[in-house]
Amino acid sequence: MFLGQLNRLVMKKRVDFGVYLDGKTWGDILLPKRYVPATADIGSSIEVFLYLDSEDQLIATTETPHVMVGQVAILRCVATTKVGAFMNWGLKKDLLVPFAEQAVPMQVDYSYVVYCFVDRSNRIVASTKLDKFIGKTPVDLQPQQEVDIVVADITDLGYKVVVNNQHWGLLFKDQVFKPLRRGYKGKAFVQRVREDGKIDLRLDKPNHQQASDLSSQILQRLQANNGVLALSDKSAPEAIYGAFGVSKKVYKQALGALLKDGKITIEPAEIRLTVSE
Repeated sequence: MFLGQLNRLVMKKRVDFGVYLDGKTWGDILLPKRYVPATADIGSSIEVFLYLDSEDQLIATTETPHVMVGQVAILRCVATTKVGAFMNWGLKKDLLVPFAEQAVPMQVDYSYVVYCFVDRSNRIVASTKLDKFIGKTPVDLQPQQEVDIVVADITDLGYKVVVNNQHWGLLFKDQVFKPLRRGYKGKAFVQRVREDGKIDLRLDKPNHQQASDLSSQILQRLQANNGVLALSDKSAPEAIYGAFGVSKKVYKQALGALLKDGKITIEPAEIRLTVSE
């Protein structure tokens, strides 16, 4: 079992104020009544998040927080006290960011990208000092592999992102066709892994794979528009991205494949369907 993460536990005993779950070596763990499903049966299992309540007692909930131990997310600061700042992470008890884990003094109503972890006192806390946790493990990723990203910062080169909650990566500005904010979560694709362990990324799929997927979309759009689409290989990149969410290069590759197969004709301001699909 893991503190600050999702665990599947067996319901052991029902009481007036909830259900006790079998925590094995951790002992019985309370799932308060408000979280117990109406169809819950003793002996069946349930997926719960384990954390410490306001009295530092281990407790379970079926609510899913905005961030779990080992993850990165953007959270809003809701209070600052003599022990640190508290963040709204979607649970009744707010998440502490101790003073020692604040890269800059935190302010109420500001949002910060944080890493969630269990400290030496066995508390679930968070930190804005991402370099303490990110980039510490070897990278085992291949070019074109899909990964999860969280935007941590915006630089002159582009967007500095956390990859799979473990590694540092970079999305170059000239390959991003929509504005991204700090804390943005999404998917990206590995371009290359550099010798320093940092990862160059792109938001869209590799060109050949993307062009193949796009060809079908273009044909569908043509069929829905009486065989005419007012986007040619001469159209502005912004117009192409607005219509299909891809770069002009990928769009031209898809048009080239359709033209070669005799399925479309390309005119200066539009494309036309030449065969019924």
